[in-house]
Amino acid sequence: MSEQATVSPRPAATLMWLTYIVGGVGYFIGISTLQQEPASLSVAALLAVTATGVLSFFRHAIYNRSDAVHGGWDYGQRNNFQIEVGLANLAWGTYALLAVVLDWGLMAVSASFLISGLYFGFVAIFVIITSGARQRKIGGIIGISVWAIMMIVMGALGTSAAVGS
Repeated sequence: MSEQATVSPRPAATLMWLTYIVGGVGYFIGISTLQQEPASLSVAALLAVTATGVLSFFRHAIYNRSDAVHGGWDYGQRNNFQIEVGLANLAWGTYALLAVVLDWGLMAVSASFLISGLYFGFVAIFVIITSGARQRKIGGIIGISVWAIMMIVMGALGTSAAVGS
């Protein structure tokens, strides 16, 4: 049996769902905490940006073969670019963590949402306008598009609250 046939998409799928759940909880916390005085996105960023960045790092970099099988683009070997994508996720997750822990303020925390959202938005556009849309299931395209919009909106709302304070 080939190595490709033995790689399960389940770990990547589980990490993807955990990412959506943790991020969604963070997003809804952010909606609430932006309404408070003073407005805050700290807890929301720790969940929706940091935790999802770490989960995505594990999915792309540690479970890269499972992720490739899950995404329908397994080439039967490790893809270093996929690991680089995981490191990018880890980078903005780390940035959000530093912005919260070092108390850089609402503007810096909001920026973590914006950069994450813009990345996912660009990925969604890329997938839609390239042959990648034929390889990906419509649910995945919708998921990444909705996620991008949610993150951009949260970042914009946080930026607006930071400027208004």
